Amino acid sequence: MKIVVLEGSPNKNGSSNMLAEQFIKGALETGHQVEVIDAARAKIHPCTGCIHCGYDGPCIQKDEMEQIRESILGADMMVFVTPLYYYGMSAQLKILIDRFCAFNGSIQRKQMKSAVISAAWNSDSWTFDALKAHYDTLVRYLNLEDLGAVYGKGCGTPSMTARSKYMKLAYDLGRSI
Repeated sequence: MKIVVLEGSPNKNGSSNMLAEQFIKGALETGHQVEVIDAARAKIHPCTGCIHCGYDGPCIQKDEMEQIRESILGADMMVFVTPLYYYGMSAQLKILIDRFCAFNGSIQRKQMKSAVISAAWNSDSWTFDALKAHYDTLVRYLNLEDLGAVYGKGCGTPSMTARSKYMKLAYDLGRSI
């Protein structure tokens, strides 16, 4: 299976990317192909809502999103990776997802698999409620098959994350795909 990992952290060596690395390690060990797209460093513009694309492309904007689109549509699975910022995904990942507008139909027809990986400082029981609701809505709208999630509570720093149970959970999720 070809997996595209959409990393949304502006902190390249941060907790959510550490969890993503473990997922990737597990997926590679079981023979999957993995491509990482670093949304925080990609040269993509926010969606303007012009609907010139007609929801199935092409987008009128000329940036790196065309290559990202090809990678996503060439994959069997998307993994959304984000730190938890104010109880939602990072702006960097959200910009990328908003640009799905230009190929929503293609994603929906493809019936891809998906997973989500996130890290947060908080450890409250409700910490990930809003992100989970958003992810579940994406899964439903884009006709994705959810294969799992790692919601790393109490992963506020890389050292906290490295000592957490979530490193193994992310690795195990990658191996289970």
